[in-house]
Amino acid sequence: MMFQTVLFYIFAAVVLFGAVQTVTTKSPVHATLYLVLTFCTSALLWMLMQAEFLGIVLVLVYVGAVMVLFLFVVMMLNIDVEEMRAGFWKNLPVSGTVGALLAIVLILALIDPKTNLAAFGAMETIPADYSNVRELGREMYTTYLLPFELAAVLLVLGMVAAIALTHRPNKNPRYIDPADQVKVQAKDRMRLVKMKPQVEDAAEADADNTEVKS
Repeated sequence: MMFQTVLFYIFAAVVLFGAVQTVTTKSPVHATLYLVLTFCTSALLWMLMQAEFLGIVLVLVYVGAVMVLFLFVVMMLNIDVEEMRAGFWKNLPVSGTVGALLAIVLILALIDPKTNLAAFGAMETIPADYSNVRELGREMYTTYLLPFELAAVLLVLGMVAAIALTHRPNKNPRYIDPADQVKVQAKDRMRLVKMKPQVEDAAEADADNTEVKS
């Protein structure tokens, strides 16, 4: 057995272990760290397949940015673990069935004769002047141009939908828009009412004061 094959099985086992622990562990911080382990080992698999650019991007973008952000958010929030895991066992049959069906579909796709994985053969050693970035860009903007553009449109729609949901009007009556406060004028705050003056007789006022003092 070749050394690269042994490394592949070791990395694959670590990826499966990290993915399972991410879902089953009780602590959100530990789940995030297991997901970081899964991403790092996946990057090693990419590098094992001589796709160094994809491995570096996976580490820099997901591990170095996204997962670090998740880790800080999870550590700063006071998450009730028991409440979060309340529906775990209740939804386990459905999620387990979906996972099993997905695994069966992937296995059938890989063993299908039409896939013909044996036609790819063993990986050849690439020359020193080979550029992963150039080849990836050529395939992305020629062979897979339409799927790439559709994925970009979906991501933009998702971003626009998130912004629209965040900035939707607040119907809470206690919420006051500062823009509406600026528009308020003096006539809207105070209303002057004209009333007839009330004149009190001086003799009656003295009699009332005398009664009060007595």
